[in-house]
Amino acid sequence: MGQLASALVTMILGVMGCAAYFYGSNFLLDKIFPTKSGAAAEVARNLRVANNIRPWLFLGPAVLLLTFYLFYPVIDSIRLSFYGRSGEDFVGLANYKWLFSSDEFYESFRNNMLWLIVVPTAATFFGLIIATMTDRIWWGNIAKSLIFMPMAISFVGASVIWKFIYDFRTGGEDQIGLLNALVVFFGGEPQTWLTIPIWNNFFLMVILIWIQTGFAMVILSAALRGIPDETIEAAVLDGANGFQIFYKIMVPQIWGTIAVVWTTITILVLKVFDIVLAMTNAQWGTQVLANQMFSWMFNGGGDFGRGAVIALVIMVLVIPIMVWNIRRANAEMEGR
Repeated sequence: MGQLASALVTMILGVMGCAAYFYGSNFLLDKIFPTKSGAAAEVARNLRVANNIRPWLFLGPAVLLLTFYLFYPVIDSIRLSFYGRSGEDFVGLANYKWLFSSDEFYESFRNNMLWLIVVPTAATFFGLIIATMTDRIWWGNIAKSLIFMPMAISFVGASVIWKFIYDFRTGGEDQIGLLNALVVFFGGEPQTWLTIPIWNNFFLMVILIWIQTGFAMVILSAALRGIPDETIEAAVLDGANGFQIFYKIMVPQIWGTIAVVWTTITILVLKVFDIVLAMTNAQWGTQVLANQMFSWMFNGGGDFGRGAVIALVIMVLVIPIMVWNIRRANAEMEGR
């Protein structure tokens, strides 16, 4: 109860502080550059100057905080990558040599690449198919709401839900896990799904696909509705069937949106951490880069140098995709 009260007080003070800042800065700006009295030329000049300054007054705190929280961790991570376990002893390139000779790193890198191949592709594909199908049925909005609902669940919350699906009971106990209950119902043997090599990675990927399909569906549904009806009608008159209309008319026209959705999910996959930690704690060959970074930096006394090196690898992998995604989105907004 105390934590809830503290959170409410923090929220109220934060909102009031922002309102006071915006009101106060606006008041001071109007006092310094008055626009309600004086010569016409001076009023026009003050109005022009105030209008140029005002946006920066409002954006300034956010820009400063964002700059601090984005650039400082990057710079400090680069610095720490040249230091030892405690972050105090300079070790040069030793951490980088360890990284490229570590079997654990190659395992996590391989798993991340597997996630990158499967999750964005599957989530985008299912999102596109569902967006197309739900636009053709009267209860499509209800279906979209249900499919989008997992987006409101945290990754840890989703992992708890799927733990009940993959649950395994020993000693002849009744299987309460949905997957094992189905296997037993059809005469099979229950399995410890999360310990099966390679396949356990796919079982974890299903959770993120389940969450992100709703996101892909909503974005792609909006893009599909932007296709002119005349284009579809012309294809129908030319004798195109539903399959041809979908793959040769619809998909090419929203290809840019598909690419943006795919790359957005790709960036998320490169940072995946919560699901692996909650489901397997990176055991049984399910280690990924973000989890490995966390393990080295905070577990067992921590090794800031090695943790920082892995963090830089994730950053290097994310930046090109993020830059391409931003450029693609900007190009779409400008109509190119």
